[in-house]
Amino acid sequence: MNAFEIRGGRSLKGEITAQGAKNEALQVLCAALLTDQPVTFTNVPDILDVNTLIEVLGDMGVTVTRRSAHAVTLQATDVNESFFTDPLFKKKSAKLRGAVMLAGPMLARYKKAHIPQPGGDKIGRRRLDTHIRGFEKLGVRFDYDNEESLFTLDGSEMQGATILLGEPSVTGTANIIMAAVLTQGVTTIYNAACEPYVQQLCHMLNRMGAKISGIASNMLIVEGVEKLNGCEHRMLADMIEVGSFIGLAAMTQSEITIKNADVAHLGVIPETFQHLGIGLSIQGDDIHVPAQEQYRIQKFIDGSILTVYDHPWPGFTPDLLSIILVTATQAKGTVLVHQKMFESRLFFVDKLIEMGAQIVLCDPHRAVVIGLDRQVPLRGITMTSPDIRAGVALLIAALSAKGKSTIHNINQIDRGYERIDERLNALGADIRRVE
Repeated sequence: MNAFEIRGGRSLKGEITAQGAKNEALQVLCAALLTDQPVTFTNVPDILDVNTLIEVLGDMGVTVTRRSAHAVTLQATDVNESFFTDPLFKKKSAKLRGAVMLAGPMLARYKKAHIPQPGGDKIGRRRLDTHIRGFEKLGVRFDYDNEESLFTLDGSEMQGATILLGEPSVTGTANIIMAAVLTQGVTTIYNAACEPYVQQLCHMLNRMGAKISGIASNMLIVEGVEKLNGCEHRMLADMIEVGSFIGLAAMTQSEITIKNADVAHLGVIPETFQHLGIGLSIQGDDIHVPAQEQYRIQKFIDGSILTVYDHPWPGFTPDLLSIILVTATQAKGTVLVHQKMFESRLFFVDKLIEMGAQIVLCDPHRAVVIGLDRQVPLRGITMTSPDIRAGVALLIAALSAKGKSTIHNINQIDRGYERIDERLNALGADIRRVE
């Protein structure tokens, strides 16, 4: 099954529980390589990217015990260090950018590692410089095999160091933290990413016996220890899925309650959707979005047009700009969406324009959305999902559109959203998987 067939125009109603965080899972699962003791994870998202990473860990020799679809225990007693040169690793890692996160723990524990050419979304350049330069500061030497597209890292002379990151990369910060926790000396990481998922990784490592201070700030201090132990770790709710459901409710005039949203870790996400005029209320750890006839985009205090742009935490996450953009198409008012980080992430708007949305794509990074205020419904079309987030944005558009839409290449959506069709159908949607 490689396509969704959607009949739109239905209002949804009910409760939906946010899945575990994909971006956190890709970090903390790799951290199990730092100890020979069992590490148990709960609230694990049952999605393609995470399951592929767990498969790769199993192929490396990690003992994988699936306690349920959302709970897994990993024990890295005997890791096959030569697996990284196996064609199977190259094949699987080509589909998964998270494979780069294996390097930090392998360097820390085994003093050698390999990094393949990154896989995952085709949304523009996603450089490895932050990872490699950070490792170099720790004393790692590297060689790049152009024919195999593979970095080989030698960490036999690793020592704690002071590292100033060129960018607050989330995966780069996490990778360097994992490399430093078992490295002799003190490592200071300045301009570190401080996203909740990096915080979660640090708290988990401290429970395992690491010594990390400065958590939630942009300066982390890591005192190397000799050994880490096992632990239990619960993953946060996926903030991107939470934001997607808020946008979906507004677009389809639906009343939805998002359960177990880990609201304390959402930052400015709820407020940003409120700037689009979406009424929502926080009830404990749940978010209630009422059905709305109309939502009006706010303006800045001086009366100028609202701009929503991505920024390192605690700013707005780039992964939700696609959702903001599609949600604005049926709002009343105008908004400028500025995607600073990736130069190809707005190219899906041509499909929204074909559906009837009023969008001006200014350049690869900026789009002006003129809301239709529900005066003209979007119309169903056939389209293809280019990446995870654009795929769900197109799904939201299709659910609000008049008539039938077909979305191809839905494995991109399955990479990041767990059984999204089944869960939305339970609320009243009409989504079918078809060949």
